[in-house]
Amino acid sequence: MKHTLSVLVEDQSGALSRISGLFARRGFNIESLAVGPAEAKGISRLTMVVEGDEETLQQMTKQLDKLVNVLNVIDLTRLPAVERELMLLKVSAKKDARKDILDLVQVFRAKVVDVSDEALILEVVGDPGKLVALEKLLKPYGILEIARTGKVALKRASGVNTEMLKSTSSGINLPA
Repeated sequence: MKHTLSVLVEDQSGALSRISGLFARRGFNIESLAVGPAEAKGISRLTMVVEGDEETLQQMTKQLDKLVNVLNVIDLTRLPAVERELMLLKVSAKKDARKDILDLVQVFRAKVVDVSDEALILEVVGDPGKLVALEKLLKPYGILEIARTGKVALKRASGVNTEMLKSTSSGINLPA
């Protein structure tokens, strides 16, 4: 099972290296890692996606908590959270296909950030599923390059689990 961990760390040299080393020593692959400044000066938030069973992840979380520069670790996997990712996608866009591609861009609320005679660069932000869906639909046109940020996530302040609401048959459609 994939787990999304949110880790607050002090901005100290080697903190990221110690965290990634902890996972590497135990044979864990970090599938996605996004790091940036957090809400307080001198603190960074790491959002990482790792795969493993519940028991192993609990052990890893406890070991992360013991690292000197780690302030807090939250497993967001089963908590109501907002998850987003950014993808830049360069797609072949010859004249005859350009209108179809631009129609897809609108449906996915993506932005065209660069245009040439042969290609478009698109910027799309959303949950990881949205990015995968757009990539799949654009593949027949010829994807030339992709750059993705990795997932960033925060626990929902409202506590509302929109994933659960989407799966109910209430007919309520919530934006992602």
